[in-house]
Amino acid sequence: MPVRDLTDPDHLPALDVAFARSRPAIGLGVDQPPPRILLLYGSLRERSYSRLCVEEAARLLQYFGAETRIFDPVDLPMPDRHAGDDHPAVHELRALSMWSEGHVWCSPERHGQVTGIIKTQIDHLPLSYGGMRPTQGRTLAVMQVSAGSQSFNSVNTLRLLGRWMRMFTIPNQSSVAKAFNEFDDAGRMTPSAYYDRIVDVMEELFRFTVLLRSHTAQLVDRYSERKEAGATVDPVADLSAIAVAGR
Repeated sequence: MPVRDLTDPDHLPALDVAFARSRPAIGLGVDQPPPRILLLYGSLRERSYSRLCVEEAARLLQYFGAETRIFDPVDLPMPDRHAGDDHPAVHELRALSMWSEGHVWCSPERHGQVTGIIKTQIDHLPLSYGGMRPTQGRTLAVMQVSAGSQSFNSVNTLRLLGRWMRMFTIPNQSSVAKAFNEFDDAGRMTPSAYYDRIVDVMEELFRFTVLLRSHTAQLVDRYSERKEAGATVDPVADLSAIAVAGR
């Protein structure tokens, strides 16, 4: 199935709840219904550290009050492999992105860059799809895992891709060095500064998603697209004109 099950969603052994805000976006906007977050990871290994990081992120997001979906890319074909991208996994990925209000992308660093697995998922998300935009206006948090010392090559590339996909990428990010040392035998992240940073990033993503959710349509409203669609502006309903009237 394209959506991966999350085991033990309520079990957060590395989180010190004495310092955690269960509703971190209070005062920033309406946090109901729960913000919808799609999480993507970049490795198909049985013990994939990018997937394990994404699972920890999903548990934290649920703790903060979000609804999450983790896409499993195991059946995703290469781009352009099927005419019209007519493949069940592609359809599911795009539907999940349309469902979402925010994304989390986590990639291993391989040869100094993101993996083909994470890039393939992003490549299957067009800027425009059937008159809809699967990524535009959504928030984005980026993370990476490394086998060696800490690096930021993958998160830098993910930021570039997020900007290209017209997403609001949050300032904070996570880079987990020597990821094989950060998880126990059950695949759970142990308490560390790396885990604390993931908490910070998910807390910030939740806040920005709530903050922007009621303004997204206005923030991505573009002159060029209105002109192409022939959607003229009604002067009576144009709030920007009303705001500057009389100056």
